[in-house]
Order: sequence, then C-alpha cells, then structure tokens
Amino acid sequence: MTTLDLDQTTQVSARSAAPAAAPAGTPVSLPFRHLPDMVDRTCERYARQHAFTAVLPNGMFGNLSFAHVRRDADRFAAFLREELGLAAGDRVAIQLPNSLAYPICAFGVLKAGCVLVNTNPLYTPAEMIHQFNDSGARVLVIVDLFGDKIAPVLERTGIEHVVLVRLTDRFSRLPGFVAYNVIKYWNRLVPACTAPTISFQEALSRGARHLHERSVDVAAYTAATSPDDLAVLQYTGGTTGVSKGAMLSHRNLLANVAQIEERVAGNVTHGAECPLAVLPLYHIFAFTTNLLYFFQAGARNVLVANPRPLSNLQRAIENYPISWIPGVNTLFNGLLNEEWFADHPPPKLRGSIAGGTALHTTVAERWQRVTGTPIIEGYGLTECSPVVTLNPFEANRPGSIGLPLLGTEVRLLNAYGEAAAPGEPGELAVRGPQVMQGYWQRPEETAKVIKDGWLLTGDIAEIDADGYLRIVDRKKDLIIVSGFNVYPNEVEDCIAACPGVAEVAVVGLPDAKTGEMVKAFVVAKPGAALTAEQVREHCKQYLAAYKVPKAVELRAELPKSPVGKVLRRELRAEARVTHQEEGGVNG
Repeated sequence: MTTLDLDQTTQVSARSAAPAAAPAGTPVSLPFRHLPDMVDRTCERYARQHAFTAVLPNGMFGNLSFAHVRRDADRFAAFLREELGLAAGDRVAIQLPNSLAYPICAFGVLKAGCVLVNTNPLYTPAEMIHQFNDSGARVLVIVDLFGDKIAPVLERTGIEHVVLVRLTDRFSRLPGFVAYNVIKYWNRLVPACTAPTISFQEALSRGARHLHERSVDVAAYTAATSPDDLAVLQYTGGTTGVSKGAMLSHRNLLANVAQIEERVAGNVTHGAECPLAVLPLYHIFAFTTNLLYFFQAGARNVLVANPRPLSNLQRAIENYPISWIPGVNTLFNGLLNEEWFADHPPPKLRGSIAGGTALHTTVAERWQRVTGTPIIEGYGLTECSPVVTLNPFEANRPGSIGLPLLGTEVRLLNAYGEAAAPGEPGELAVRGPQVMQGYWQRPEETAKVIKDGWLLTGDIAEIDADGYLRIVDRKKDLIIVSGFNVYPNEVEDCIAACPGVAEVAVVGLPDAKTGEMVKAFVVAKPGAALTAEQVREHCKQYLAAYKVPKAVELRAELPKSPVGKVLRRELRAEARVTHQEEGGVNG
C-alpha cells in the first residue's frame, strides 16, 4: 500500500482490502520525451484507427484517424510558425468546444513549440480580454458560434491573428456541408463576424503548402524542447479567486498520464477503448483524461460539443461502443434520470471516472445498479495537472477519493501549518511530479500556495488506516457549478460594479441539477430602486452563464466581523436552512 508522508507519529497500517502500491515519492518515468513526441509515436502506432469522432445531436458525425490527426497537427504547426511568424514559447489561445478541430489545434500549438492557453468558449468579452492580456496570447482560435465577440476583444488585447473554426470542420465533405448549413441557416447559431479572420481550413492549406513546397521539418520546432518547458497555461482562480494561469510543463502533464496509467493498468486495453468526451476538452479534467491519457492509449474519443440537454448524448451513446465515461456527479445523476439511458445503458461500458466535484453516494450506487459498472472517484485540481488521487478499480471505496497516485506524497496540516494530529482532518498538501511550476507571472501568488515544494490545496481531508482519503470541506469558499469553478470574489467584484449596489456577498448552495448554485446577497445604496433581476442582467453582461447568480436576495445589511469583514459562513448557514425548508432550487 502507499506509505504517506504525514509527519505524524502513527504509520498507516496495511489491510488486505487496500492494494499494494509503490511508496510515495517513487520516481515517475515519463513515457515520452515531450507532448509532441507523444502525439507522433501514438499516431504512428495506431495510424489507421479512429482517434476522434465528433457527434452532433442529429446523429451526423465526422471522424479523424490517428494518421490524420498527425498530418493536420503538423499543418497547423507549420501555419503558426511559417505563416504567422510565431516563435517557440509564444502563447496561442484556443476557444473551442469539443470538435475535430480541437485536438488538431491543441497538438499543432504544442508541435509548434508554442504554449496552449485553454479558453472557455462561454467567456464574455470582458473575461476573454483579461485572460488574453494576462497570458500575452498572440493568436486566437475560436469557433464561429461566438464570432461576434471577436471585434471588441481585438481592440483591447494583443491578439494579432484570429483563426475561425466551424463546428463541422474536418467532417467529410457532404455531411459537413449539410450539417453546417443546418447550424447556420436553420438553427441560426452563427452570428455575423466583422473582425478580420482566417478560416481553419485555409490555415491548414497554408500550413500544408509550407510543408510540401518548402519541405519544412515540423520536428525542428521542438528539437530543443525539454520536459520542463512550459506546455499549457490553464487558467484558474486557485485559492484566491483572482484568475491566473497555472503553468503546466510537458513533464507535469506526461507524469500525470503515466500516473493514471499505473492506477488503471489492467482495466484499460490500449487500442480498444471508446471513451465519451462529454466534459469540454478545454477543462483540465477532460484535457488530461480524454485528450492526453485516452489518446495515447489508442482510444477512440467520441466528442460531444454540447451535452445540454442530455438528450444530445443519446446518439453518441447508442451508436458507439462507449467503454468509459469521465464526468461529474451532475452528469451521472442526469443520465440516470433520462429514460432512454436508464432503459438501455451502454452495453460495452467498463467504468466511469468522477472528478470536479464530490460524487454523491446515492448516485454511485444507482449507477452501479443501472449500468452494472462502477464510478471510480478521484480528486484533483488544475494546479496538479490535475489528478492527485484515484480509487483503484479493484478496490473502489464509494465516498472516498481514493489513494494518492504513483510518486505523489500527501500531508494533512492544521490551522498553524503543522502536521494534523493522527485521525484528525487537515488541509491537504501535495507534492509530486504533476504539481505545476507556479502561476504565470505571479510569484507572490505562487508563494502563497507552494511552500517547500508542497502545494496547499485549500481542501480539508481525512485519511483512514488504509490510506484512503476523503474530502470533508473546502477551506476556501469555492463554488462548483456543473464541475466548473466559480470564485465568489470574481462574482462579487462584478456585482459591486452594478449601479445601485452598496455591498454584496456570494455563497454556494446545493442544487439538484448543477451540484451547487450561486446565490448573491446584495445591499442597495440608499434611495436606489435596485431589483434582483437588474443584478442578474448586469452579471450576464460580464460573466459566463454558470457564474451568474441563480438567486439574488436584497438585504438591508450583511453580517460582519468586528473588523468589518463580511461573514460569508453565516450567510451560507442561514441560506442553507431556508434552502432546505423550501426544498432547494431545482429550476
């Protein structure tokens, strides 16, 4: 079993129920030199097999073989370096939903020796402006469904070039033509775009010309790349709520791939799996699990651009031999409540992986009954690439986040930063090869969370005698809506700028559909005729939809400490009582 460095006098005892594992701190061997090496070797090994299948709600689909992924990623890399003049280390923002273009662009950026900046397509222009200016991104790759956001962003950022992607790009010609015209003319989902852009197809064509006419060697772009070079800027609020980029190196991400492989060995058959990619690939959970781990395992990732409503998943689940489903509690719960799923669960399903937020025991038990397969719960955070712990498939313990991965050490710390007493909960601290290099250009923020090589997660955990961990609370006030992090400080700052608002506090409450919901308590300025709907409408202009408060309560005052600090915990406790009495919010 895993020996945990707890700085406690008691040692973790071994029981037969816990599987044997390498000691914490065991070196993790990287399976590849860097991420481009992973792409090339994987594509060579599984060249003729399907790597990605994108499925639209109407059942229309497009496929990419591993050979085509490599070919197109090379073309996009050549376009970035030769056509746009980017250099190694330059940042490229990718703002795409799950689609065939996403892996091509992501791998192309990495093969160009550049740094990938994952960006949520649902971001408002204000959020895009902050992230692009902070990262220094020079190129933006964005889906045409949000093309109307580009012009105001270009005026206030250093973005020099924009590549516009269609959801149906890389589909076969006739299905792609039909599907795109349905999206654009029947569904009217493609807005007018007034900004100067280049189409994704044209970008690939120009890249191809450089490769063939000038005999450009894409491998030269990463010839000097080391495992410790920066690969991805993954934006997160961390433990403070200020959006910042977690610097994830090639080593960080490849180590996490190797760690996941060691934990699931024997349960994943390379070259034969078919995972469902419901969570967006720009989210660190799906990025590492689907785009990196299952890709290098030779799996066929089935991509769903928009899982809402959940009926959008029906064609993908019914038409393909889905064997794994990485997801969050609300996804699993929602699928169980879909009649088509409950009556005909995926016959080839082997298991599911839960993360992002706590998995409810009732959901896990019902999933086991309906599908005949387990949900394996794990724990991670953006700063850890992201997986820290994962339940072993053969010794899964519902309610637990499992055991630390290979090479991962954990400590539980008390309020004074010292080792928690044996048996007592404490803040979970992590050390391992998957821990980020730090926050992009924010050394002070980095110093707050990484101390002597240990990352302070801000989550309170308990550990049992077998080394299994359980998260019991959040040290910070993070709210998780459908697996997405919402930071109260960010929402409060937005609401504070709303005309007529004097004070505001934001908390999270349980929600049957999304796991948690955002609730805002607002005090209006004297004489201001402020309404809850005005506050929500203001938020919709500046925040992604999942961050917008689902409930707004106007109050005469907010509870405060003697020094004037708003007491969120009192508001949360009071609101939860009222919330439970009213039966929760399910709308």
